[in-house]
Parts: sequence; C-alpha cells; structure tokens
Amino acid sequence: MRISGVTLYRISSQVRNVVNGQWTTTHYTVKDRSKDARWKDIDMTRVSEEYDVAIIGGGPSGLSTAIKLKQLAEKAQKELRICVIEKAPEIGAHTLSGAVIETRGLDELIPNWKELGAPVYQKVDSESIAILTETGRIPVPIVPGVPLANHGNYIVRLGKVVQWLGEQAEAAGVEIWPGVAAGEVLYNEDGSVKGIATNDVGIGKDGAPKDGFERGMEIHAKCTVFAEGCRGHLSKQVLDKFELRTHPMTYGIGLKELWEIDPAKHRPGYIEHTMGWPLEKHQYGGSFLYHIEDEGQPLVSVGFVVALDYSNPNMNPYKEFQRYKTHPSISKQLEGGKRIGYGARALNEGGFQSIPKLHFPGGCLVGCSAGFLNVAKLKGTHNAMKSGIVAAEAIFKELETNSEAKSIDPAEYEKNLQDTYVIKELKATRNIRPSFNTSLGWLGGLLYSGLFYVLGRGKEPWTLAHGKKDNEKLVNIKDAPAIDYPKPDGKLTFDLLTSVSLTGTNHAEDQPAHLTLKNDQVPLEENLAKFGGPEAKFCPAGVYEFVPSETDASKLRLQINAQNCIHCKTCDIKDPLQNINWVTPEGGGGPKYQGM
Repeated sequence: MRISGVTLYRISSQVRNVVNGQWTTTHYTVKDRSKDARWKDIDMTRVSEEYDVAIIGGGPSGLSTAIKLKQLAEKAQKELRICVIEKAPEIGAHTLSGAVIETRGLDELIPNWKELGAPVYQKVDSESIAILTETGRIPVPIVPGVPLANHGNYIVRLGKVVQWLGEQAEAAGVEIWPGVAAGEVLYNEDGSVKGIATNDVGIGKDGAPKDGFERGMEIHAKCTVFAEGCRGHLSKQVLDKFELRTHPMTYGIGLKELWEIDPAKHRPGYIEHTMGWPLEKHQYGGSFLYHIEDEGQPLVSVGFVVALDYSNPNMNPYKEFQRYKTHPSISKQLEGGKRIGYGARALNEGGFQSIPKLHFPGGCLVGCSAGFLNVAKLKGTHNAMKSGIVAAEAIFKELETNSEAKSIDPAEYEKNLQDTYVIKELKATRNIRPSFNTSLGWLGGLLYSGLFYVLGRGKEPWTLAHGKKDNEKLVNIKDAPAIDYPKPDGKLTFDLLTSVSLTGTNHAEDQPAHLTLKNDQVPLEENLAKFGGPEAKFCPAGVYEFVPSETDASKLRLQINAQNCIHCKTCDIKDPLQNINWVTPEGGGGPKYQGM
C-alpha cells in the first residue's frame, strides 16, 4: 500500500512478522544464535573504538551533555574524545514534542543562541486553559504561578531545535554518528559499564545471516551517558542491572499533528490547553494547540495526551485524538487547513516520585531516560538540557581526577542536580499528577492544581498508581464498556494508515521484527482472550493486527507490521504481561519527522 509516497506494510508477506503462522520472533536478543547451525561459520568478532565519553541518544539532553563537555575541555585546554550515537537517520528526525519550552537551559548552555540563529523565536503572547464538554468550553483562570502559565515562553518545532544543537555539537568537535543503533550494553570485569555495541546488520527476516552481514562494533568509554529518551531500550537494562529505580514510572502517550491553517485564523504566539472531553472523568489526559509562524507558514501544532494507566482495553488513544478535533472550538481553527505531519511518542508522567538513582559505575542517566519531564508544566526540554549540563560538569571533574581509570562513576551529578531547578520544580509539583487519581478524577486534579498548588503543596509525595504499574491496570474485556468511535471524514479526522504515511517511516524490509515477543503464544492465549487484543488499539502506527489465520479462517493470529513502527515505545509499556520487548532495529530506520 502506498500513500503519499510512503510504503505502508500492512499485508506484505515479505515484511510482516506473523505469530502462530509463517513467522515467529526471530530477533537475536530472543533466539540464541549459538544454537543455530546457520551461524556456525560466521565471524562474530567486533572492532572497537575508544572514547572518553559515549552518549547514547542525540536529543536535547545528550547534545547538551556533549556540548558542555567540549566547553569545559576547551576552557581547561584538555583533549576529550566524545561521540553521540543516534539511531535516527539524521539528528532531530526522531524528535517529537509539543512544544512550548522555557529557554533557561539553552540560555546557560549557549548564551548567544539568538545571534547564532537558533530556531527559537515565537514567543507565547496569549494563552487559555479550558475544560471541554461534548459541545461546550468552560474557561479556567490562569493564576500566576500555576504550572501551565506560559506567557513569555517559546513555541518551537523541537526537531529543528535539536538539529541546530547537533550542528553546535559538531562545530565544537563532538563526533556524531547518526543512523547507528546502540543495541547492547557492555560491561567491564568489575561490573561497571564499559560502553555499548552497535546493532548487527544484514540479518534476514528468518533470523539467518545474509551475504551482507556485518557485526556491530564496540564503543568503549570511561563514561557512557544514556540519553535515549522515554523508555530507552538500553536505559531499561541499566535501570534493572544496577537496581536504580525504587518507585515505578508511569507513562502517557502523546499524539501530535502539524497543520498549515487558513492565514485568516492564524494567531502566532497563541496557545491553549484543555482537559475533559472526550476522556472520561477518571482518565488522565488533555490537549495542546499551539500557533507558530515558521518561514512564512501559518502552522498549528495540535496534540493529545492520554495517560497509559487507563483500565478499559477498548480505549484507543489515536481515535480519542481524532474525536477531540471534532469539538467545535477545535475544529473551527483547523477547518480549511491542511495536515502536514503526524507522530506519537510515549512520555514520562511519574515526576519526582519516580526519579531513579541517576549514576552508576561507568555511566549515568540524563533527560527523559531519567524521567525529568514536568508533567504539570507539560515541559521537559529545559530540565533535559540542564541535567545534561550538570552531568557533564560531574563527568569532566571525575575524568580529571581519575584520568587513568577504565571507568568512572559521576556520583556528584546526582548530588549537584538536587540544588538545581530541575529537582526543585519537580518536587514542588510532585502531587499534581497523583491528584488526578482520586475519586474526583480530573476535577480533583483541577482543584488541587488551582488551590493547593498556590496555598500549600503537602508535605509528603502521594503515590501515583495505587500500587499497580500501567500495564497492570487493564480490566477483563468482558467487564469493559464498548467505545463507539466515529468514522474518519478524511478532512478533519483520518484513518490510522493515512496518518502513518505522514511520518516518513521506513525500515529495511528483510530484518527480524524489532518488536520482540518473549513468548509467541501470549498474544492469543492471554492478550486476545482476556483483554481483546489491546495492542491493536494502543499502538498509534498499526503495527499490531489480529487477522484471520491462513490455515483456519475461524481463528485469529497476531501480525506484526514492524515496518510501520514509529518508535513510540507504547507497546513496551502497556503490554499487559510485559511480553513485548522493544529493541532497536537496524540504524536509520523509523520515522523521519520534519521538525516535529
């Protein structure tokens, strides 16, 4: 199927991964190649490169870490070899955010960013917050000091900002490796992190080596910084190995569209946030809508966030987003416009309560890998950049002190971060998100945010998910109410595959599905039987489908359309039995967002 020049693999037998049919999980992280005769004579040696610091992820936190390290090295007249490993085909191509940002992280890192031409110029000059009913809109006063007050902040296309940061890092001497996927954490004999290995490439869909097979290479570093973003594949591993997390993280999924609207309706600098309809009272979530002018284009970023602690397996976040756009106050802004972008990404919502230990022998966590999104503000970029700056300072000091060490532990990073606005603002807003989990639902959250945030924030942090992780919250499909979603009209609302066509997503066709299953039987025997196949609903890219079996049309099988994956990580989070493990595909695959 081709839509707008992008191939969508929904039914092609060449690229699908079929469970209980032709294909099963074949990825080498699940299938032991040492027991596969097809790999017997394959050379599995790796070449290696040595760095002082390796940074996994080329987003705001990773690039800020790299730039600050180079600034410190230049000031001290030291040589420092730094690399940034980024799985996207180019820096910024996997970045997706609202985004309204505070610039204080940028101000500190690159004070003359305006003179250098950073794509940050659209100031917020008018804003509104509202509660939506099905057809109405109830304004909410914006009290000074409330987290969602945004006057003076900047509306940006974050992918363009990240691309610009990448240019600054390269100019400073950072080695950037785009299109390279970090696939494995390496360890020294003493258990400290040694670095990472990049993915093997040239493996067929059936798990066998192809003629063009190439073993991944090893990147060794004295300090490895994990800056992968929310639910990073390797960050998960170090969190578990070093037992860094004491309280579980909770998550949301953010869906976004970019529209070019009627110039007569355009209000550059205007933003709005809403809660309420179409979500039920006890579902946490809401919307954003930001007007920005970019190179003469009258653009609107419109998005919807749904917390992944929802209980109804019939919930479909993508369809909730489409339904939201039909609200009279939203549709009037978009009608007559043209949608030019779509994407989705999981986001951290746990806040202060869920921050893990940030350092360990051989490395540290920065940005959304650590969970620094301030969900009350709907902002994380400034915190991500600041965490990278503070981490860089601690790493540089440790490298100078222990110049002969194989690996370092930047312990001062965590200590020093406690005295910054990152931890202070997360602590100040620590109970806002949990307040939405009371019996009053979003009304309780609104009351707390509007009253107690200003008058008194409570002495103790509240728990977030009543003892259950997001994946444990689904009820049995027999006990879940059905949800009637309207059909897309093709003008304001759209079918899923048409949306995926706007992401620029592509993966090498003949490779094992990177949506790996620990047990190939679970999707049918557990997920479909008990929960109605929720993976076919919560995925915002049509990766998972339950389709008739080719051998018995009366039965269903799970088909994994890995080619469609936009790397949002929602499946890795919400899968009920945590049977899905998202791993990195061959580098350069995935979405190719244009300034999202």
